[in-house]
Amino acid sequence: MKNRIILIITYILVFFNSNLLSNENSNVLKIGLLAPLSGEYKSLGNSLLYSLQLALKEIDDENVLLIPRDSGFDDPEKLNNAVREIKSKGAKIIIGPINYKDFNEVKKFKDLVFISPSNINPDFQDNIISIGISLESQMIALINFIKKQKKNKTVILIPNNQYTDLIDEKLKNLELKNYRFFKYNPDPKILTGEIEILTNYSQRKRNLKLRKKMFEDKEDEQSKRELDRLEQKYTLGDVSFDSVIIIDFGSSLKSVLTSLVFTDVDQKKVLFSTVNQWFDESIFYENTVKKLYYPSVNYKEFKKYKDNYFKVFKNYPNEITILTYDALGLIYYTWKKNGKINSVNDFSFKGKIKGKIGTFSFKNKKTMQDLNIYKAENKKFIKF
Repeated sequence: MKNRIILIITYILVFFNSNLLSNENSNVLKIGLLAPLSGEYKSLGNSLLYSLQLALKEIDDENVLLIPRDSGFDDPEKLNNAVREIKSKGAKIIIGPINYKDFNEVKKFKDLVFISPSNINPDFQDNIISIGISLESQMIALINFIKKQKKNKTVILIPNNQYTDLIDEKLKNLELKNYRFFKYNPDPKILTGEIEILTNYSQRKRNLKLRKKMFEDKEDEQSKRELDRLEQKYTLGDVSFDSVIIIDFGSSLKSVLTSLVFTDVDQKKVLFSTVNQWFDESIFYENTVKKLYYPSVNYKEFKKYKDNYFKVFKNYPNEITILTYDALGLIYYTWKKNGKINSVNDFSFKGKIKGKIGTFSFKNKKTMQDLNIYKAENKKFIKF
């Protein structure tokens, strides 16, 4: 299988470059690709390359040519050399870089336009447009959803890690009012104690103990029934919030969810939601959580894309490759509409654009997605 993949990549590279040379003087759209085609992240780079092959097949226009180059990962010299090679072939627009740290490097190439799958900053930056699923888009979708559920005491849980300052800045720009913010240590040994403070767990435990004592020595049937009811509880009293937004993912997210359930947060009264989910099925096995809501791309289109990718390449793609798939379609649409692409200003459309990930727009030089709300329930992803 490995040899087959290498042969496919080699064929793609030779095919793209030979076609590029034969069409050097034609009216063609030449698109560069910056991807880590070697080293630790080469599987991601290969996945990006495959996704664009699928996009090219769907566009089915012989005047669209891709120029892929190995940009490495966190390697400024390799990145710069890759950009120069792509530029020398006549391309004015490039898909990449995938790493936000590389933005300062590619900003130097002011006569080129870069479309990046990064989700760090949705604002146009000089010659770079990021089309990743930004926290801003996700939060707007969640806030609107929570309002419709008539929840008005929301707490936003933020991990104390290397992204905390960035998250703080983004939330500040959203001007969220009447929302509480609670920062926690991702270390599970510390996390549970912090969630106990948030949920007033100790006091609620004491409330239950004191309430049970009131009925323990009584013999009437009503008191016995009440005591039986209290014996089924772990705490007594509600928490001070009716919904949570957890800005986390992976094992850290699962630790937070486990801690909330451990501290007896009533899931019938408190809505659990999160961000940064790509339909991760491992969440199904987090048995403590009955329903978890989150904003995301169009599930049907995402599944269709993954199935098509698997059918052709016999493995599944990295999630962000659907963004580069849409990037190529976006570039092609812009080129056909304007007849050229000279700068990021050519992407300042008034309306909305529909892609595989869903509907997005470029308003006031900012990329925003209209995301759907899904819930993970009974081992299914359900559009809300």
